[in-house]
Amino acid sequence: MAMTTFVVRMWIPDRPGALGAVASRVGAVGGDVVGIEILERGAGRAVDELVVDLEDESLVSLLISEVQQVDGVSVEDVRAIADALRDPRLDALETAAMLVGASTPASAIEELCEHAVRTIGSAWGVVVSLDEVEVEASVGEPPDTAWLVAFVAGSQSSARVAAGKGGPDDVVWSPLPSARMALVLGRHGTPFRARERRQAAALARIVDTRFRELRMMGSRLAHPSVSG
Repeated sequence: MAMTTFVVRMWIPDRPGALGAVASRVGAVGGDVVGIEILERGAGRAVDELVVDLEDESLVSLLISEVQQVDGVSVEDVRAIADALRDPRLDALETAAMLVGASTPASAIEELCEHAVRTIGSAWGVVVSLDEVEVEASVGEPPDTAWLVAFVAGSQSSARVAAGKGGPDDVVWSPLPSARMALVLGRHGTPFRARERRQAAALARIVDTRFRELRMMGSRLAHPSVSG
């Protein structure tokens, strides 16, 4: 029988045996835990994402009910994924390799937007120019461009800028200083956790470096006499 794969994001007490108890409850409804990613830890709790195979989508409600029987566990979000097996670490490496291999500044920006949405799991993503106040790349249905630029500007001036946390928790941004742009990702009601914010920042740094390299290469080709 074909299995349907879901990502279940939940709060779990950060204590020995808690994850095992959750896995046991997943098994009780015929599910199988095939992957786990820790997104955030603190104050005696952890935010984990479990990749779970279920025989039928109708079992999702029962799954949520079962795992929340474990003391201190609460489910934040459940979403289906297309890939039968998801390996976040391999996916991150493959994404980085594709971004490093971008052949033009424009393609680097477009691929950043596309792959950030896919690998981090957001409803929409944009790369906005901070100088021209315009969208350079877009996936999904983002808010108005003026709002996006104002959001980044306000975040930059806030005390939370180092963590990329200005504004609502379900929006995250990361700067591309060399390109004078910013990557902005959003989803509907599900907060971005510490690991996801670091992922967004890492992808933005990779593309900003590649953008700078490609721009320098273009300048040398246009002015070979000053290339050294």
